[in-house]
Order: sequence, then C-alpha cells, then structure tokens
Amino acid sequence: MRRLTLLAAFVSFSLLSIAQTPAPYGAVPSPRQLAWHKLKYYAFVHFNMNTFTNEEWGHGTETPDMFNPTQLDCRQWAKVAKEAGMEGIVITAKHHDGFCLWPSKYTEHSVKNSKWRNGKGDVLKDLSEACKEYGLKFGVYLSPWDRNHPAYGTPEYNEVFKKTLQEVLTQYGDVFEVWFDGANGEGPNGKKQVYDWPGFIETVRKYQPNAVIFSDAGPDIRWVGNEDGYAGETNWSTLNRDKVYPAYPNYWELTLGHEDGTHWVPTEVNCSIRPGWYYHASEDNKEKSLEHLVDIYYSSIGRNGNWLLNLPVDRRGLVHENDVKQLMALKAYTDKATHNLAGGKKITSNSVFSKASTFAAGNVLDASRDTYWAAAEGAKQATLDIDLGKPTTLNRLLIEEYIALGQRVKKFSVAAWQKDGYQTIASGTTIGNRRILRFPTVTTTKIRVSIDESKASPLIRHIEMYNAPELIVTPVISRNKEGMVTIVCPKTTDPVITYTTDGSEPTAQSKRFTQAVALPQGGVIKARAFVDNMKKASSPVTAEFDISSAKWTVVSTGDAVPKKEAVRLIDGNADSFWQQRKQAESPTSVVLDLGEELPLKGFTYLPRQDGKKAGIVYRYAVSVSQDGKTWSAPVSQGAFNNINNNPVGQAVRFDKPQTARFLKFDALETTEASDATVSIAELGVLTR
Repeated sequence: MRRLTLLAAFVSFSLLSIAQTPAPYGAVPSPRQLAWHKLKYYAFVHFNMNTFTNEEWGHGTETPDMFNPTQLDCRQWAKVAKEAGMEGIVITAKHHDGFCLWPSKYTEHSVKNSKWRNGKGDVLKDLSEACKEYGLKFGVYLSPWDRNHPAYGTPEYNEVFKKTLQEVLTQYGDVFEVWFDGANGEGPNGKKQVYDWPGFIETVRKYQPNAVIFSDAGPDIRWVGNEDGYAGETNWSTLNRDKVYPAYPNYWELTLGHEDGTHWVPTEVNCSIRPGWYYHASEDNKEKSLEHLVDIYYSSIGRNGNWLLNLPVDRRGLVHENDVKQLMALKAYTDKATHNLAGGKKITSNSVFSKASTFAAGNVLDASRDTYWAAAEGAKQATLDIDLGKPTTLNRLLIEEYIALGQRVKKFSVAAWQKDGYQTIASGTTIGNRRILRFPTVTTTKIRVSIDESKASPLIRHIEMYNAPELIVTPVISRNKEGMVTIVCPKTTDPVITYTTDGSEPTAQSKRFTQAVALPQGGVIKARAFVDNMKKASSPVTAEFDISSAKWTVVSTGDAVPKKEAVRLIDGNADSFWQQRKQAESPTSVVLDLGEELPLKGFTYLPRQDGKKAGIVYRYAVSVSQDGKTWSAPVSQGAFNNINNNPVGQAVRFDKPQTARFLKFDALETTEASDATVSIAELGVLTR
C-alpha cells in the first residue's frame, strides 16, 4: 500500500511538473539543429579548379594538371580561422566543374590525376586533420551539378553522386554541415540532371546523422536569399518547407522566413570577404572594409542567423595576407564590442510562468543555455527591468529566445531610464536564437526590455549589453567621367583624409586630400581618414582605375536612338544605371565611341546596384571596330556566372589584346528569362 501511495505521489508530481512547464509553440528545432544554433561564425573556403582558371563557375573541360598549388597548407587555414574566432570550415570539395579535391573513385576529374603531389594529394584529408588539430568543425560543400562527368543527365549519375557523397562522409571523421548548391545546368552532353534530393539527403543521414544539411529548402538550414551577408530584420526560423525547393524563385522569402512555417529551417548567412567567391589577383585590394564586415556581423549573427564568411584561398594554397589582416581587425573589434555590462546585475519582471526559480527573471543573466525566463501562461506582453547599479554607458543589446520550445516574439523594444522616466532607445521585430540591437550611445542606470507582441508566452534565454567602440568610417573613393577623383568620409565629423598614388600605404604624414585629384589615364589611389587630432585612423582603402570615359560617347543602344539617359552607363557613377527594353529579334547592343584608338585588353560590366534584378546581363558578346562600321568577330563572349546572386563588377580580359576605337557590347541574355529590359550601371574597358 505504501508503494502505491509513493507511486501515486510520483505520478502526480510528474504531471504537475509537466503542467508547470511551458508547452512548445509551433515548429521546434531538432537536436542537430540545436547543436548548430550553438555556433555563430565559421569559414567558407572556395578553393578548387576555379582558383587556377580565374573563373567563378568552371566549365568541366579543364585538365586536372591545372590544379597545382605550390604551398598548400591547410594548417594555415585552420590557424587563421581559429585566431579569427571562427568555429569551423566548410570547403568546396566539388564545384560545378566536377573537379574533386580528394582522389575519388567515381571520376577522373580529381586530384588523383593532377601533378600536385604526384597525384597522391588529398585536400580533404589535410583540412579535416587541421580542423581536428585546431578544434574546428569540418564541413563540406558538394555541388550535384557536374559539367565534366559523362553520366550527368542520366539516372546513373544520381547513383554516382550518392557514392561520391559516401566517400566524403566516411573517410574524414565527423562532418558538421553538408552544403548543397541548387545550381542545375547542362553537363558535357548538353543534358540537365533531375536530382534525387530525397536520395542525397538519405545518404547524408545514413553516414553523418548529426550533420545539418543546407540548401534553399534545408531540410535543416536554409539560404538567406542573398550573397551580401544580410538577414532580414524580421527573420523567422520557420519555413513552409514543402513549398520551397533548391533554386526556389521567390528567394526573397528566404530572407524573412515564413511566420508560422511548418518546419524549423533557420538561416545561414553567407558572403565573401572579397567581391568574388574564388581567388582573383585583381581583387587583392578589394577586401571588405572593417565597418562593412562589422555591419554584416550585426546583420547576420545579430539577426537570428549564423555567419558563413568566405575566404578565397589563393593559388599558393594559402589564405591571402590581405584577407588575414581584415579578419584579425574584425576579431579585435568584436572582442572590444562584446564586453558584457549586464552580468551579475539585478533583474525583475512583471510576469513569470510560475513561482519556481526554474523560470525566474534572473535566468536571463546567467551563462547557462538551459535556463530561461518564462512569462505567465497566456501572456503576450511582458517586461524585464535590469538595474545596472550605477550610471553605465552602452549602445548594444543582445537578446536570445529559448528556441527549444519554438520562436515566439514578434515585437520588442528597449528603454533606458532617464530623469523623466523610461525612454525608448531601440526596437525590433523577431528575436529567435539571437538578436543584437544597435542604438546611439546612452548612459543610464536601468534598462527595460519590453516584449510588445508575442505569439505565445515569451521565453527569453539570455540578455547582454555592450558599449561597442566607435568605428572611424573608411573613406569612399570615386571618379567621375572626366577622371577627377574625390574622397569622402561619410558620417564622420571633420575627418582629415590623406592619400597616396604611388602604391604606398597612407599615413598621417601623407598628402592631405583637399581637392579632386586628376587620374584620367587611371592609376591606384589609397586613402585613410584620421580624427581626434590625427590620433585615430580608419582602415586604409584602395581604388584602382583604368582610363576614364572623358572622351567617350554612346553611339547607339541597338535600334534605339540613344537618349540622354544613356550617358549613365559611362558616367562613372555606380549608383546610376541605364535601362532599355529588349529588342524583339536581336540582341540589345550598346556601341561606344572611345574617342581615340586604345590598346584594349578587356572590358568591364557593372550591373545595377540598387538591389533589383531587372535587366542584369547574363550572356554577352563583345566586338571591336576601327571605324564603327566594320566589326570584328566577337573578341570575347561568355556568361557572367552567378551574377544574379552576387551582382558585383565583372572584369573580362580578351584572349589577345585589340587596338580599336569602337566597342560593341551585345546583351544576349539576361539573368531572368522573363525580363523585358536590359540594364547597365557602368561599361568600361581594360587597357592596363
């Protein structure tokens, strides 16, 4: 009888405990997703055949011997990543051209047939061992598109790809992420492949059950819908997954997620530290500035995402020193910007789920990932008041939901205590796993965090506050049509800007910028801003220019008579663009008169920079002429691969130099087949 009484008491206590625990709301993360949510920042390494062909998307016709890094050192990659504060590395094991960085049994297009290490090398082996040595997680990117494999476009190829996956997932230890690219083009036989996505996913689950799988549709983590590094200010971790698929056309939905989505598919935010994904020597001075990287940090990690930052390993097989420099500058800044001011402070709330300390407000200030504050059952609004104990200066607030039970908060705000009471200093929409708000620096003794709208009782896991140091904005260098260079430093009060034109780094003693600098024939200009009586300096910035368009005119834009707006495509202003309706029966052609014969080594195309896709050119052909009447065969033709996702400037060099006065650019195809227009921000030439 006593045993029955004890059993009844235990059952009653268990039922009471369950009843006194908040219920899950909506879709919730799996254990493998929760493990991924503990991360926030890791490296994408684009290193493959494209590194040696100067391409972004290879063609599959390359010979394996072209892959031949002279100093490949995966330990250097891992050391750099670790010192930069990264937590893992995802490597492009196989890109669209089909070349494999390991000696695969299922293709001849791999390192086994290269001169590198006499065909005995294995990049995946080197990298996985380096990651283990430095305490980093190891991940792999594999594109199912294969422009080399003879079976591509047949059912047999799906089995080949599964076996390829098996090789990668069984030979190199634990894999934390498998990154599937959704690109699907033609193979060597002109056919496209119908991918067996369920089979690919099943293969990953079989051999690496703890790995998260990335694609537009997940199933575990999703693309953010852009390659700029920016998640939406509203960012739901849920997605109507069964309606989304790789190469999903409504990519902008992925930036925001789907409120009340059927599945938990959180955001991974990817971008490159340079304009391109692969290494190009022409981009050695085009790394993202420190303030740009910091902005991405807050717009990815700080908007409910994890940040996958690409490091394009160079032809030596090393992370380039310029990239390393920027990574370490970012690490130094974020270390200073994340000193927690809220730890150990007093906190109260106006609502709690139960009287038990299990859900007390104090939980949000501890270091545990397993404790949280819960508002009363059914509450959709609540506040947390943090007493800082003394006047404290701050300008950042981090807040995290307890996502194991779902994402709930739709709106929240932050207020600081001033002499007249609380004053709102910042507000946001969704929180999710992690949200960081930036706001003007304020000094206060108390902070109130208000959950203004929640889909269910809010559960807040953690709050921190910081006083991030002010960044001195890097100068912006631009050149107009006449070749006059100006340098400005926006959002900085009374900066002193110095510059050089001889390739040296600008210092406080360098020439001061006081008026426009003439560079009509092109050149390199480097600049830096100084404040506080020259004691504080920005990061340096470099701009390279070719010959200016001062003597140029737009002769024609296809059948249409050029309107005055056509000058926008040669005005030197990246923010303006020319746009015209496509011609019905022939390519839209733009003819430039360069005003004089020039030694042409190539051309440049800048797509529109306003965030819209209409009219962006994908396939092109370029011809030249001495008189504007008799034209050469195309001296360059091809495609701007990946330009829709990564709309950066394109520089294409001719196979042979040309001497000409006229240049014709034919827009053969735009990135969106339904486009009725063609657009160009800038069209230029390469003479240097």
